[in-house]
Amino acid sequence: MKRIGYKIADGGMWVASHMPLGVLYPIGIVVYLLMYYVVRYRRKVVAENLAKSFPQKSRKELRYIEKDFYLNMADYMVETIRLGGMSRREIMSRVKFENIEVVEEHLRNGRPVVAYFSHCFNWEWATSMGAVVDVERSELSQVYRPLKSKWVDGYMLKIRQRFDSRCYTKKLVFRELIHRRNEGVATMTGFMSDQKPKHYDPRHVTMLLNQPTAMIIGTATVARKLGAAVVYMDMTKLHRGRYHVRLVPIVDDASTMDADEITERYTRLLEANICRQPSIWLWSHRRWKSKVVLPEKPEKPEKPEKPE
Repeated sequence: MKRIGYKIADGGMWVASHMPLGVLYPIGIVVYLLMYYVVRYRRKVVAENLAKSFPQKSRKELRYIEKDFYLNMADYMVETIRLGGMSRREIMSRVKFENIEVVEEHLRNGRPVVAYFSHCFNWEWATSMGAVVDVERSELSQVYRPLKSKWVDGYMLKIRQRFDSRCYTKKLVFRELIHRRNEGVATMTGFMSDQKPKHYDPRHVTMLLNQPTAMIIGTATVARKLGAAVVYMDMTKLHRGRYHVRLVPIVDDASTMDADEITERYTRLLEANICRQPSIWLWSHRRWKSKVVLPEKPEKPEKPEKPE
């Protein structure tokens, strides 16, 4: 029965993924209305996150961002479904990459690239970068966390790897990147690093959006071990179905910089990205569920007084 159910689901998703966005977006509006007004999906979490992140904004401004966020989330859902049936030509017309030559130069020189990106809509479409980069003996990949549902996990892996991109689990990514390097393949790997680190993960504590925040430091650690170049994928939603991704260099050789400093630079770029267009970030994520305390700065020693 499960196999029959999976086959039916596959067929349904194939049909939906080949519908034009002009048909899917009205469905997204219905999803938005259900999420926001009926189910009230994580409304309290979103409102609290926004209020603490932007204390200077009025209630009216915060409510506008909140509603726009749910609209963007609904767009994300139908756009991700559409990704499964989208042609290479269409995705390249809908997502424009700036500064891609920076990454291509590193790959041609055989240097791996570690790319920070975040839960800014629509991050799933950013996987189409594999359709744009044109460097021999190179590979584009991303780190993912397996989902509980085997069918959903398999479907998401399929659409994320459509445009010459590969997916690696967090546990295996470093080993796989070492293998690629030994094979003479230059890699660019995307790390979704704006999630809350698990309790056993090393972390860098800093301020993000007006709140003490623990940031994942594993991305910077991997980059340092590989001697990789590090970039940030700055995401902008131009309007429905149109995105712009700017590749911002962080450091050309991560082994020359401390992991905390790399993480701090990423945090500042992420914060600027969110503040520029707050409604495209995933505010429903319980990012600040656990309280974090900023480390105390060491006091500067007093200079000895000069003798008169």
